[in-house]
Amino acid sequence: QVQLVESGGGLVQAGGSLRLSCAASGRAFSPYSMGWFRQAPGKEREFVGGIGRSGSSPYYADSVKGRFTISRDNAKNTVYLQMNNLKPEDTAVYYCAGRDAILLTWVPNVFDYWGQGTQVTVSS
Repeated sequence: QVQLVESGGGLVQAGGSLRLSCAASGRAFSPYSMGWFRQAPGKEREFVGGIGRSGSSPYYADSVKGRFTISRDNAKNTVYLQMNNLKPEDTAVYYCAGRDAILLTWVPNVFDYWGQGTQVTVSS
C-alpha cells in the first residue's frame, strides 16, 4: 500500500503560480510512475501530466504544456507540480496518482493509488 497526500493548493490570481506537492508513504516510492490529474465541477477527471520512475521525460496535457512542470525527488518520496501562468480554466481539484509500473498510457484507471486532492482556484 502507498498513501499519497497532496498539498500546496490555494487561491491565486490569473498569471500567478503555485507548486503542488504529493508526498508518498508506505512503500518504496521510486518504482512508481506518478501522474497528476484534475477535476473541475461537472467535468470528468483529466490528465495533467505524468512522470516515470527515473524522472526523465515527463508528459503533459496540451492544455498545460509550457506552463506546468512535473518533477520528483525519490529521496524525499515526493512528486511536484509547478504551475505557472495560471488561468481561470485551471481551477479544479488536483490529484496525484501512483502505479508501480512503467506506463504506456496515462488514464485514471491504470493508477492504483490516489491522494485526496487539493483545491486550486484561479481568479480572473
